[in-house]
Amino acid sequence: MKPIVEYQDYHAFMSDYYEERKRTSAFSWREFAKIAGFISPTYLKLVCEGKSNLSKVAMGRVARAMGLVGHEETYFEAMVQFGNARKDDQKKKFLEQMQSMALSHKVRVVDKDAFEYYETWKNSVVRELAPMMPGAMPGEIAKMCTQEVSALEVRKSLQFLERAGFLKQTTENVYEQTEKSVEGSKEGLPLAIRAMHREMGNLAVDSLDRFTADERNVTGVTMGVNRETYEKIVEELDACRKKIVAIASECKDISQVYRLNLQLFPLSRDFKKVEEA
Repeated sequence: MKPIVEYQDYHAFMSDYYEERKRTSAFSWREFAKIAGFISPTYLKLVCEGKSNLSKVAMGRVARAMGLVGHEETYFEAMVQFGNARKDDQKKKFLEQMQSMALSHKVRVVDKDAFEYYETWKNSVVRELAPMMPGAMPGEIAKMCTQEVSALEVRKSLQFLERAGFLKQTTENVYEQTEKSVEGSKEGLPLAIRAMHREMGNLAVDSLDRFTADERNVTGVTMGVNRETYEKIVEELDACRKKIVAIASECKDISQVYRLNLQLFPLSRDFKKVEEA
């Protein structure tokens, strides 16, 4: 599903959200309405079809039901008011709000042409550090990394990030991000993303000894599930990740770069598949 800032029609956004949830779970209009606190099981279906509109009161409930937080919730509410506005001056007001937020919180979806971005953890870290350190030389950026990296490696990363459009150099050694967030295309980069996950997983293991408990958060749970439950958990993890990205996007006084890994993997074989074999 596209990032919310790429939508201008809230009916279409809600419809795509429903179809995405329906595709990955046994989601229904009744459940959607119940989560949002509506009595009618068909109300949100009518909204998605453009046959009804959300009120100012309802839009907040729907935003929370869809797990929107931070700028995503604000954007959704502006989008609803833009869609419902009847006067041109009101439409212009909310459209300008949407355009401003879309520019500030644009998400870069990395496709096969930017495969190099995921070849090493250094690119994502340098992309975050460089804008935080205006005027810093590559060696200074290297010293701020908790993992060992040379000034030459940082310089090469900066050159790639600028060439590929992830960073823009405004003045000498002063960079700004071209997009607020970066996402990997599941269709275009499975191998590269898998390599990145492997590398970041190793760094997570290393963090257990390198950092104190108040500097890191490592938790886990072992549980028994079936395929349907697994899909629901994956859906919740995806929603959680999006909320965290939205929260991080609101941070104005950034002082450190962190990595969050969300991991869910099997510790046993599937009993049903073993029995069928």
